[in-house]
Amino acid sequence: MRFIPVFIAVVFLAGCSRGINKILKNSDPEYKLRYAEQYFVKKKYNKAQVLYEDVMPYFKTRSEFEDIYYKYAYCAYYQDDYMNAENLFKTFLEIFPNSSKSEEVDYMRAYCFYKQSPKPELDQTNTIKAIGMLQTFINTHPGSARNKEASEIIDVCRAKLETKDFKSAKLYYDMGQFRAAGVAFAALLNSYPESAQGDEYKLMTIKSYYRYAELSIEDKKAERFEHVIDECNDFVDRFPDSKLRKDAEEFMNLSQSQIKKLSNEQAKTPA
Repeated sequence: MRFIPVFIAVVFLAGCSRGINKILKNSDPEYKLRYAEQYFVKKKYNKAQVLYEDVMPYFKTRSEFEDIYYKYAYCAYYQDDYMNAENLFKTFLEIFPNSSKSEEVDYMRAYCFYKQSPKPELDQTNTIKAIGMLQTFINTHPGSARNKEASEIIDVCRAKLETKDFKSAKLYYDMGQFRAAGVAFAALLNSYPESAQGDEYKLMTIKSYYRYAELSIEDKKAERFEHVIDECNDFVDRFPDSKLRKDAEEFMNLSQSQIKKLSNEQAKTPA
């Protein structure tokens, strides 16, 4: 009895395949197009896609071709084939540059890059492309109703890039590569100066350089603790009202104490 549902599914799929094959064997492209339109309306995009592709050569020089290609591109999009959909939207714009649908398709092309944007830990090439394409869309279509959404998506993408950069900097810190962590957190703050986490990035810069100074050879320690103090002063200048200010000031006091201790030890050392 357990094999009956599987058997039914196989029979159903075979029946579907026979149905689409029967339509494909018909020599009338108008007939095939009618079925493609029906499948598209019913959201059976895989079947619609096959039929649209089959009839495109026949309608290539006719007025229906624009609508066929438009829906053909959307068939890929609705099946989550965003790489192919982006390419099809791009080609649509090349073939029909003056189409009334060009603004929509231009947006959808950029949106496909956003849909391909992975989680922050992975390569963010598509995220960067999405930002660039969406910004270009906004610049090209200044009056578009889609610009608000485009701007919101750009913010989401930038937040993802910020998260990736933060995790990379934090990994350096967790691995004990404190100089690299300090450089990475400083770069993070410079890249996202308006970030709500700016004071946290600055404090991590201070912590990283403090740990780097602690682990340095004796001859380099004073110089590197001075650098920590400079970073602490910069923190106070940038974020005077931050709740983390006391932490920054504590690292300043610790660094000053370390420099004083080093100076006293050097004074005790015979010439």
